[in-house]
Amino acid sequence: MASSEHSSLKSIFLALGANFFIAVAKTIAAVITGSGAMLAEAIHSGADCGNQLLLLLGIKNAEKPADETHPLGYGKAIYFWSFIVALMLFSVGGMFSVYEGVHKLNSKEPINNPQLAIGILAFSLVLELIALGGVIKQINKLKGDLSLVQWFKSSRKSELIVILGEDSAAVGGLLFALGAVVMSMVTGNLVYDAIGSIAIGFILIVVASLVAVEIKSLIVGESADEGLRKQIQSIILENDNVNKIFSMRTLQLGTDIMLAVKVHMQKNISAKELILSINTTEKQLKQEIPEIRWIFFEPDLTDID
Repeated sequence: MASSEHSSLKSIFLALGANFFIAVAKTIAAVITGSGAMLAEAIHSGADCGNQLLLLLGIKNAEKPADETHPLGYGKAIYFWSFIVALMLFSVGGMFSVYEGVHKLNSKEPINNPQLAIGILAFSLVLELIALGGVIKQINKLKGDLSLVQWFKSSRKSELIVILGEDSAAVGGLLFALGAVVMSMVTGNLVYDAIGSIAIGFILIVVASLVAVEIKSLIVGESADEGLRKQIQSIILENDNVNKIFSMRTLQLGTDIMLAVKVHMQKNISAKELILSINTTEKQLKQEIPEIRWIFFEPDLTDID
């Protein structure tokens, strides 16, 4: 669990550092050149900086200990802040870029010093590729045999989902911005710059929507991933006093997992043996899967809900 949280923090700080320098460079270039695509990229990078700060706030809130009001802790707070980030990516990034592009369609102001814009965009692309490579490296430590797309759809790590989406959108947006500025410079037609801004906006809107769908599912409540569920079942069935599992429910709460299980136990054991047997299994579960924080273990003879 600590290693997984460290991976998330490392990815967030890497993205925050890259986006801060990129946002400053793009803003200066946007003011000098008057490029709509460059302005859209500057707004995008500035919003991303704010997004990473919100994710750090979410991680901090999620670490608050359980209390009487929140008996299962505050782990799902990270899902709320991740969803807010997706909304900001959609509105501040996507919608503003589309608006700016539409506004620029009728603009007659030429792009000043397009070479500067191209240089800044190329510099930004290198930094974003480094940040994207960093988050993919962290994800590779967690995803096992899953493809990146499969991991995105099944992961419970909302903060890494957001960073992956942001960095992917940033790389795509930069490529469109580079193409737009180059085409405007070569042809002298400012429509390409406006189209570039609109394209960047649509990329952000699509990515934000995909991220929001995944985070919404986590907010509603998802089980632990399939691999962990199978591992949990295997550990429970290692107990010689357990005949079978009647039902098992898991709930992902940020980095923590809640487990509720009903099992069929042997009939010929004493109450003391039953308690010791259950305690042994619970201890083993928490040792082998540290993410499990709460266990509700119910022995029974019949499967009656």
